[in-house]
Amino acid sequence: MAKRFPPKTALALIAASLFVVPALLPVAQAADAPAAQASKIPELKYDRFTLPNGLTVVVHEDHKAPVVAVSVWYHVGSSYEPKGKTGFAHLFEHLMFQGSENHKDEYFKPFELAGATDQNGTTWLDRTNYFETVPTTALDMALWMESDRMGHLLGAIGQKELDEQRGVVQNEKRQDENQPYGRVGELIQAEAFPANHPYHHDTIGSMADLNAASLGDVKQWFKDYYGTANTVVVLAGDITPAQAKEKMLKYFGDIGAGPAVPRPQVWITPRTRSTRGTMTDNVAQTRIYREWNVPSRTDLELNQLQLAAAVLGGGKTSRLYQRLVYKDKLADDVSVDIEQHALASLFELQVDVKKGADPAKVEAAVADEWAKFLKDGPTADELERVKTGIRAAFVRGLERVNTQASILAEGQLYQNDPAAYLKDFHALMAATPASVKASADKWISRGDYTLTVSPGKVEETDFATYGGRPALPGKPEPKLAARGNYRTTPSAVDRSKGVPEVTRFPGLTFPTLQHGKLANGIEVTLAERHEVPAVQVQLLFDAGYAADQGRKLGTSSFTMAMLDEGTKDLDSVEIAKREQRLGAIIGSGCGLDFCNASLNALNDKLAPSLTLFADIVRNPAFRRDDVARLRGQWLARIAQEKSQPIGIALRTLPPLLYGQGHAYAIPFTGSGTVQSITSLDVDDMRRFMGDFIRPDNVKVLVAGDTTLGKVIPQLNKVFGDWKPGAGKVPAKNLAKVAAPAASRVFLIDRPGAQQSLILAGSLAPSTKTPNNLDIETMNGAFGGTFTSRLNMNLREDKHWAYGAYSFMPDALGQRPFLMYAPVQTDKTAPSAGQILAEARGVVGKQPLTHQEIAKIKEGDVRSLPGEYQTTSAVMGAIEDIALYDRPDDWVQTEKARIEALKDPQVQAAAQEVIHPDHLTWVIVGDLKKIEAPVRALKLGKVQVLDADGKPVE
Repeated sequence: MAKRFPPKTALALIAASLFVVPALLPVAQAADAPAAQASKIPELKYDRFTLPNGLTVVVHEDHKAPVVAVSVWYHVGSSYEPKGKTGFAHLFEHLMFQGSENHKDEYFKPFELAGATDQNGTTWLDRTNYFETVPTTALDMALWMESDRMGHLLGAIGQKELDEQRGVVQNEKRQDENQPYGRVGELIQAEAFPANHPYHHDTIGSMADLNAASLGDVKQWFKDYYGTANTVVVLAGDITPAQAKEKMLKYFGDIGAGPAVPRPQVWITPRTRSTRGTMTDNVAQTRIYREWNVPSRTDLELNQLQLAAAVLGGGKTSRLYQRLVYKDKLADDVSVDIEQHALASLFELQVDVKKGADPAKVEAAVADEWAKFLKDGPTADELERVKTGIRAAFVRGLERVNTQASILAEGQLYQNDPAAYLKDFHALMAATPASVKASADKWISRGDYTLTVSPGKVEETDFATYGGRPALPGKPEPKLAARGNYRTTPSAVDRSKGVPEVTRFPGLTFPTLQHGKLANGIEVTLAERHEVPAVQVQLLFDAGYAADQGRKLGTSSFTMAMLDEGTKDLDSVEIAKREQRLGAIIGSGCGLDFCNASLNALNDKLAPSLTLFADIVRNPAFRRDDVARLRGQWLARIAQEKSQPIGIALRTLPPLLYGQGHAYAIPFTGSGTVQSITSLDVDDMRRFMGDFIRPDNVKVLVAGDTTLGKVIPQLNKVFGDWKPGAGKVPAKNLAKVAAPAASRVFLIDRPGAQQSLILAGSLAPSTKTPNNLDIETMNGAFGGTFTSRLNMNLREDKHWAYGAYSFMPDALGQRPFLMYAPVQTDKTAPSAGQILAEARGVVGKQPLTHQEIAKIKEGDVRSLPGEYQTTSAVMGAIEDIALYDRPDDWVQTEKARIEALKDPQVQAAAQEVIHPDHLTWVIVGDLKKIEAPVRALKLGKVQVLDADGKPVE
């Protein structure tokens, strides 16, 4: 899939790779007992209509925030690509962001100025979608833009645009494949489906086919698939059906329906026997994959298999996790899930083999548990616990209007029914142990493909040209989509006037913060949000990775990760089971300057959820067996970080920036080192708890569907008698660090890498600095947004990178300012030269212009109404208020502060933050190919390091 915007920081790339986020789609997990809970699932009420030209429109009203999600789904994906054209659907998606006949400029610009959020475009096997959430007053602009590229694209696309996006897509492919296990999906797909199946190749396609794509191909693809009759548009949010009908007809009514589309038909192609494959890759540990072909996403039987997947490998309480991780100690992690598609789905097992364990023993244990499941099926208790999760996940997910739009769009596109998600729910609720067992017997008892990926030399195979599973007879012929008597209607829109101007913007609605205290003096801050029947509670401790100073690195984050591994009365499995039964999510962890424990609970289960939460925080057992198990997983995590380019860079750069002994001179992943984690013991963890995780060092933050009068007594019951231990909370030393006298360059070898990861950094003032807003605005214009200088240079102009950005992780002390670009190997030195040139320019002869600064200011102000749709977003805001000592009305007054910014303040911030001649560069890549060109740049003194940051002779 194509991702359009960068993460807020590249740290999010590490977080995404290390932590599992529960899926929010309705069939990803399950809900409670059928009769009792089915009625509690919220319904997305909708209106649906079809324009005379065949465009289907679905409208869902949600007036909690003055924003509208616009979600445009074209019923075409990579499964529609003919032989020799792999990757074309995705390449075309990129071209749709290149402007249109009446807006010959970057597609994102009007949206940035209007304050759009959740904007992106993605391509998958069966569909291509484009979406954004805009202030209600910007809806006409958004519909004009979407309709202009739907109906008026071809005149804006030429060879230049095609070549540019071809290069971007090829760097996206290199970036994905440069990650550990990054080529697995492509190989599994080629082995899962026969050579004549529409799913045999993956979405991004082959380099050869991308190179062969012509301008004629582009125009024909548009004509064949981008007509209105092949499209679903969902509008969700602050809009009525009457408004939607008027606006959709106005902007889209004159666009042609397009030809009838030949639709690929369901073809599951399950195997009758098992097959195997192997691969070596630049990975830290052996990973085993198994895959079975199972029914289409439109088949209700897939819901039975979703439950089977969750029971087999859906977390700590699952059978395989219990067997492989807890009992046999053969694996660090195991998961089972289903990848759903319209023609067939993939039932997939993944096991991370513990270092030193025999993969054959892992496979034998998996086979044993699989056989037991197939013999007896799941228990009633297993199903009930698994089902509870789906109601909770679905309820939480509905806060965001973009999620609502996606759920309705999928139902309409694939099943001609926006409410198809309810059928899935009812099927899940009605499932029994017998029905799940029957489906498992039918689909996952035979015919799997096993792939073992082992550490070793990277194989430079383009799997899109790899044979894989041979062709099979019996492929169903595509069927033409139904055709109606479509006609266009004249439009009064004068497109020669350009994009409609957005002159009015809605105000921000943010809850007034309320304050209280528990009996022992713990401060409580509440933000009421009553749209969803759930409450979030966070215990915020002044600690963090910085609290590791003088301790073994990783102590803070490892200790917090141990909290839910067992209390004095409960082991980790019983904790996980109770969470499942309550539909609660309990987590704990650390950032640079804080540690936290969090609870997300359903209203009707808040009291028992708080009881469990308090037990986890206050009574951790730190049993030695649990410590040993987590230690093994943690060391595997460190090894994984050291096999990822961004992980290597984020482990290496901070110690270089801050210098020996500083609290921030640590891997910014928070995981510590192999040496420190190996020696960490229970006494170390108990000392950390006594020093920092205590009632005189915590603030309680609450957001959601409650009141101060209700929640204070509930919190008092579980935390009000908590007393601190002896001694005071230790002070953290965040000493100021001087910049290096000259720039330095550190190279780290990653043999065979398709890309180089460039990370260049210096130190900026604390997040608490009075001119923080000036600095943030400057960064947005320089490298923090899609249309920023860095990204427009390296991605859009040079197309040497899929994205290039600058970012600043928040910190109470000096924070790092980092410039980040994964670039194709042969452009490593030129890219570093361009980054340096941009840095010198912005503090020299090319300071930020009024237009660049105004764009960021306007986008920041206008995006505020869309930023706080969810309780989690509100919680994030009050966390920042607590961490950085901000006033309660910080969010409400942000608009005025941004608007008051003057250009000279923002330009001066660049001088304060960006120091081109005092940068510390970390470049991770294939040294055989990049070392000499980088040295020739003379960026600074060059030194080669290993993945642990130690000098290499």
